[in-house]
Amino acid sequence: MVNYIEDALSATFHALADPTRRAILARLAGGEARVGALAEPFAMSLPAISKHLKVLEGAGLIRRTVDGRIHHCRLAPEPLDDATDWIREHRDLWQRQFNLLARYLEQTSGVAPDNNEENT
Repeated sequence: MVNYIEDALSATFHALADPTRRAILARLAGGEARVGALAEPFAMSLPAISKHLKVLEGAGLIRRTVDGRIHHCRLAPEPLDDATDWIREHRDLWQRQFNLLARYLEQTSGVAPDNNEENT
């Protein structure tokens, strides 16, 4: 189970790493759209957009339905919750570490780090 979650997180972060894919997700946040409509704002071919959509689908960030020859996409934000939780957990961990370091520096130097700009 842990490996699946890590793999899912990796897929989510990989999908979010590309500005075109983020723009597609932003567009889908406004509601379902046809693949052709999603492709319109981008200076790239429909097959190139399709590759981006496949990455987003693989990460579980979008769902595609087919109605005849028309493909519709909609946002599936659940993987973003896992990514948000991971970021929050690691941000909190680092913040605790920085707080501990600040207290240690304050105790050992007798001066709070923010007030000790002359010695840096």
